[in-house]
Amino acid sequence: MKIRIIAVGKLKASPFHDLCAEYIKRMNWTVKLVEVDAPKASTSAQEAPLILKQIPEKAIVIALDERGETLSSPEFSAKVAKWGQAAPEVVFLIGGADGFHETVREKAKYLLSFGKQTWPHMMVRVMLLEQIYRAQQIIAGHPYHRT
Repeated sequence: MKIRIIAVGKLKASPFHDLCAEYIKRMNWTVKLVEVDAPKASTSAQEAPLILKQIPEKAIVIALDERGETLSSPEFSAKVAKWGQAAPEVVFLIGGADGFHETVREKAKYLLSFGKQTWPHMMVRVMLLEQIYRAQQIIAGHPYHRT
């Protein structure tokens, strides 16, 4: 499976950076993190063309959005498996501080939420990578995920 994560902002050297690198290293799937370097204090309208430019043609797009659906890890893994069979690449979008402009949200096939709380965008990268890794392990029948 081929997965791309498009995230607004640059991740500097930090524990978040190290955790992202660790999860990507563990993957059997091809996982690429693409950082969109938007100007400081940019609006979602300014970020939209930068995000849209990074989305491959035939990819299935999933936007992390507070209005999205919350899923259990097994439900998420089932969706990832389905998306991976339906398209050559699965793309997850992590927006900036103002979320997504409507043009980006419209491009998404699915809106996913990690709950009603507000999470730092750098932490969301780690949370998403962990859930992708967990989905990979669930799909492979590995005991990493215990129910």
